[in-house]
Amino acid sequence: MEERVDAAVDSWLRWVPRWSPGTHRGRSRVCRRCTGSPMVAAAGLTADVPHQVVHALVSRLQRIIDKRVDEFTESRLPTLHAELQGAELWEAGGYDPAAGLEPEFDGLDPDPEPGDADQPFLFTLAGLAEESRPEPPLPRPPLSAEEKHRLRREIELADAQAEEAGREVCFALMAHRGRIETAVQRFVEPQVQSMLDDLSRNLEPPR
Repeated sequence: MEERVDAAVDSWLRWVPRWSPGTHRGRSRVCRRCTGSPMVAAAGLTADVPHQVVHALVSRLQRIIDKRVDEFTESRLPTLHAELQGAELWEAGGYDPAAGLEPEFDGLDPDPEPGDADQPFLFTLAGLAEESRPEPPLPRPPLSAEEKHRLRREIELADAQAEEAGREVCFALMAHRGRIETAVQRFVEPQVQSMLDDLSRNLEPPR
């Protein structure tokens, strides 16, 4: 786990110098992935760090947790693994706008905000994905009472594994707080301060 966290932080550190406010549009929606995430606190990221910078790190770390849970599910939870595979086959074939996104965009809505007059569009990516989804050939067979009970138990085990992996990630992440803080101070804070200075000059009354 420590090696995976090391690699994720290194990847984020290579990305941070390429970040700029002009290339990432702000969003009014609350990000469920980042809001209240203990990984944000473990990394030492404060509330004034731009969300895209935070999200890029959290998404990389979340992929580590997801991979651990996937590995555990495949090896230890046969009912849940079969159910997930069936659901994947059931939903396969359509266009997925979230497939193959870089970590800094993972989990974000790819469509503009509703009512965003500055970005008119004829269709949404979510709508296109829905329209391109093929009709399922046959309804999925219902689970028996025993299978439902086993599935609920395995979901609980998968959730517990995710919590344990999350704690391991947070503990490993704390060792990188100095590197993360240095990167924010060097590459992010000067750009944020420049934006604030420009805003202050534009708000000054004419002399």
